[in-house]
Amino acid sequence: MQQQYQFNYQLFQHIQELAESDALLLEKARINTKLAYAPYSQFQVSAAALLSNGEIVFGTNQENASYPVGICAERSLLASASVLFPQAHVVTMAISYQSLKGNSNKPISPCGMCRQAIIEHQTRYGHTMRLILSGQTGQIFVIENAAALLPLAFISKEI
Repeated sequence: MQQQYQFNYQLFQHIQELAESDALLLEKARINTKLAYAPYSQFQVSAAALLSNGEIVFGTNQENASYPVGICAERSLLASASVLFPQAHVVTMAISYQSLKGNSNKPISPCGMCRQAIIEHQTRYGHTMRLILSGQTGQIFVIENAAALLPLAFISKEI
């Protein structure tokens, strides 16, 4: 029997269309791309997250000459958040990028490894996470439940 998977997301044309709190979070992610360490890819990624306790935390990609040693912005943010505020979960994460080799005007989506890390965070805290995905300009995607990006995810119940 064939099955189908699909999900819904909101599409915004400009940051001004977002709720004020979402626009603020996305703007912080956009600004913080300059803090990324990306000398090899020239692809600077930043994530900003609103936590359930009202705090905002950040993460950027940190590359390494030994490519597997680098870490993505989303996972650096999740690690920082869980250490700094272990009782708080991520409510909303905004992700943006700056490509030093080309355009930065389309929404970016977390890589597979980050999607798995986000699912683990949701499972750990028992709360869904909203995602705001964007470049420096252009369209913005808002996904109400990050789990939609990783159907058939590997979760702790399966271990």
